[in-house]
Amino acid sequence: MKSRHAFSALTLAVLSVAATSAFAQYQEPGFFYGGVSAGEARSKVDEAAVANGLLGAGAPNGPATGFSSDEKDTGYKLFGGYQFNRNIAVEGGYFDLGKSTFSSTTPNGAFNNDTRMRGLNLDLVGTLPITERFSVLGRVGVAMGRTRASFTGPGATLAGVQDRNDTKANAKVGLGLQYELSRSMWIRTELERYRVNNGVNGRTNVDMLTVGLVFPFNRAPAYVAAAPAPYVAPAPAPMPAPIVQAPAPAPAPMPAPAPMPQRVSMSAESLFGFDASTVKPEGRAELDKFARDLSTANYQTVTVEGHTDRLGSDAYNQKLSEERAMAVKNYLVTNGRLDSSKISAVGKGESMPVTKPEDCKGNTRTAALVACLQPDRRVDVEVTGTR
Repeated sequence: MKSRHAFSALTLAVLSVAATSAFAQYQEPGFFYGGVSAGEARSKVDEAAVANGLLGAGAPNGPATGFSSDEKDTGYKLFGGYQFNRNIAVEGGYFDLGKSTFSSTTPNGAFNNDTRMRGLNLDLVGTLPITERFSVLGRVGVAMGRTRASFTGPGATLAGVQDRNDTKANAKVGLGLQYELSRSMWIRTELERYRVNNGVNGRTNVDMLTVGLVFPFNRAPAYVAAAPAPYVAPAPAPMPAPIVQAPAPAPAPMPAPAPMPQRVSMSAESLFGFDASTVKPEGRAELDKFARDLSTANYQTVTVEGHTDRLGSDAYNQKLSEERAMAVKNYLVTNGRLDSSKISAVGKGESMPVTKPEDCKGNTRTAALVACLQPDRRVDVEVTGTR
């Protein structure tokens, strides 16, 4: 009893944390998904209570003794759901918990039982991200299960025990782990506890440990990104005109140094992963090229500015813009070997959008609005100096 309450409490804790974090992180648009899982189901059947509850412990044909049982079998489930955001989903499906069997002896002969359990379920599923791809799952719901109990053997025949079918709704909970193999396929492992009827006006627990695959449908890409504008080096300075030989020629004036590019804008999607401030491989390649060009120039200062779109809270956007600006600065210093004393990093949050309100209307997060606000999610690098 204590383990059942602890299992349920831990599941509810994961759901509560997931629901809270749903309002603190960037959320992509909702989508449907489907999947299949299979594994081992283990029943917890009180054989003596079932047998003697039917035979009657004080009757001439009872009580039943000498029990042997097999409470493990293969189970599976087919499911589908709707992911409202990164943390909350509603999921329904069909489950089959396999069967459990036991045999006992009575004064009238063998008494055998074969019980199968299957049905439909509807769950609230909470997802708590640990990393960008790895998450902890918790679920709580209701299972409309059908229990079919068959009784055979001389003991059952002489006692007039008949087969029973019982359909009732009971609670279920579960915990699991999920890994995102790609945007279109996840892998899950879960331990779920089903509360089902045992066929004799009682209830019992069935635990099922499964591994399965989940397939999201029409899932929008994370931060739909336009291709970043390539960094274009300035045109070379013109060659000075040749000096005509003349008596006591005056020295030719030196050409004015070519100015450095004033400002370079890089798309946040090209530099960082989903809701992250770690520079990804594509972003490293872009920053490496920028650092090589800058290493041959005579620059005085480099200012790195992080910008976000208006979606999300002001405080969260400000923090994310600061972390991304600092990540770019650290990369230019550590990998690009630029002078850290000449580079500063600052987060502007959502205060300097590129888009206009009339171009990207609305405040409710949709795939179209996220795509429209893409130019606002950027990192600007301003350089002062000459080549």
